Amino acid sequence: MNAVDTQPMPEAAAEREAVIKVRGLRNQFGRQVVHDNLDLDVWRGEVLGIVGGSGTGKSVLLRTIVGLNRPAAGNIEVLGTDVLNAPESERRKVETRWGVAFQDGALFSSLTVLQNVMAPMREHLKLSNNLMKDLGALKVGLVGLPHFACEKLPSELSGGMRKRAALARALALDPQIVFLDEPTAGLDPIGAAAYDDLIGELQRALGITVFMVTHDLDSLYAICDRIAVLAEKRVLVEGPIETMTDIDHPWVQEYFTGPRARAAQVKGSRRSQ
Repeated sequence: MNAVDTQPMPEAAAEREAVIKVRGLRNQFGRQVVHDNLDLDVWRGEVLGIVGGSGTGKSVLLRTIVGLNRPAAGNIEVLGTDVLNAPESERRKVETRWGVAFQDGALFSSLTVLQNVMAPMREHLKLSNNLMKDLGALKVGLVGLPHFACEKLPSELSGGMRKRAALARALALDPQIVFLDEPTAGLDPIGAAAYDDLIGELQRALGITVFMVTHDLDSLYAICDRIAVLAEKRVLVEGPIETMTDIDHPWVQEYFTGPRARAAQVKGSRRSQ
């Protein structure tokens, strides 16, 4: 199968609901064009892995969808809202329906873990302080952190605990979509596998949609329902990971058929049994 061939949409896919629709996206910084005429759909309830070589704009795409980067052209619809052109009140409303966990957490360094998790609640909800504390502690426990972590500062946590604390903050408002930017980067293999398992468990239990930027082949094989490959300034190809080895493109072939990919495939098969 050639990467540029157009394939008919499977009947099952045609019936699914796209919670994120990106059309004709162009991201440009000075003379550097990162994305040009990029299209992407993200289906409700799936774990979508965004992959691509260095400089293909994986994190830029995430940041553009959540409003941290204004594109030069294109349309972005999230949960039925045109996030680039909607009134401020509508945009703020839809922002409460997604959560974001950035690389290494991006937690507020002067706040405790519990205060970090409570921050979105203070901004968007009208709740008593005690109720927010209780809900925050619930989220901290939900991501597998011990209760004593609530009173810790980010600097007092290990890298893996910071990532879990960031995930707890991303889940603070019970979002429908969670964006993860390189969630297992810097973790040892055991910690990375545990984080993958956590994401899979939360996705199944809460029914959330996960948009995950990653280079971790183990994560792709372990929890992703579908892969979108960024190359040539666009989404070159998307589909289940099993179909990636059929794509006639040098980077895709090297990435998904190399020794690390074969090892990750074996590991993923064992974990699914």
